Amino acid sequence: MRKTVPLWIVLGVVVAAFLFTHLGGNRYLYFAGYFVLQYIVLATAWNILGGYTGYVNFGTAAFFATGAYSALVLILAFKAPLPVQILAGAIAAGLLGLGIGYLTLRLRGVFFSIATLALSVVLMTVVSNWEYVGGGKGLSIIRPKPPALFPSHAEYLFVVMVCLAAGAVALAWWIEHSWVGRGLAAIRDNEEAAECMGVPTLRLKLLATTLSGSLMGVAGTPFPYYVTLVEPGSVFSLDYAVNSLAMPMIGGTTTWVGPIIGAVLLGTAQQVATVTISSELNLLIVGIVLVAFVLLAPQGIVGLVQRLFRRRRG
Repeated sequence: MRKTVPLWIVLGVVVAAFLFTHLGGNRYLYFAGYFVLQYIVLATAWNILGGYTGYVNFGTAAFFATGAYSALVLILAFKAPLPVQILAGAIAAGLLGLGIGYLTLRLRGVFFSIATLALSVVLMTVVSNWEYVGGGKGLSIIRPKPPALFPSHAEYLFVVMVCLAAGAVALAWWIEHSWVGRGLAAIRDNEEAAECMGVPTLRLKLLATTLSGSLMGVAGTPFPYYVTLVEPGSVFSLDYAVNSLAMPMIGGTTTWVGPIIGAVLLGTAQQVATVTISSELNLLIVGIVLVAFVLLAPQGIVGLVQRLFRRRRG
């Protein structure tokens, strides 16, 4: 079985996105596409720890904010380019994931989830009192001139997020089809039995928290250029925790494609609701859809399709 996504597929997706940005059209489509792609990264990141390993993380906003504020500090201090910001955000959020994982992974079930939620509250309090990044008022930044190949920042950020989403999905593909994925699945099914069989459970869990946190930080790094006003209320929004959990559950948590399906469906529905009705309905839409899937298809869309296919073959 192939353990890595073929490079030509990743490059093909990026090239197609680049060509798409030169077709013209309404620039809102690029910002809406950025929104959906951002949640593909977040949902995939959450699934590495919550889906593959079985540790439910409510602290998505903390890692997302780590990436966003790492980028903001680099902008203010050095006017660093976006690729440098992305690298720094990945490292900072990954180290946060490693540290928090080392402190909390001995907790299980609801206790681990509460600990990750508390992380978001603590970091939000710290940032709200950090005047260098604007404190509770937030800070407005000016976007620099986009690279020459892009007409505006809308197209540039869209292509950047396509690259990040493709990288996140490729990483999830590798995890699922490697010994790491098999070890994480053993932890999810029965951690005590996995330990008895010699699975390095602590090391694998630390790897999962590090990779998951790093990808969440990567998703948040372009955020300052996306909104231009960075303030704690938006960066630590409850939407990130709810959506990043709901999207894999709706798509299917035991496969790399599930978070993509959930992010595309829910992300698109939220963007349509924002334009046609009100953005305040976004969490209501997520809640209704999530309850429906928990009752009717607890294994998500992928599990539902697999079950129907098995019935048809039977």
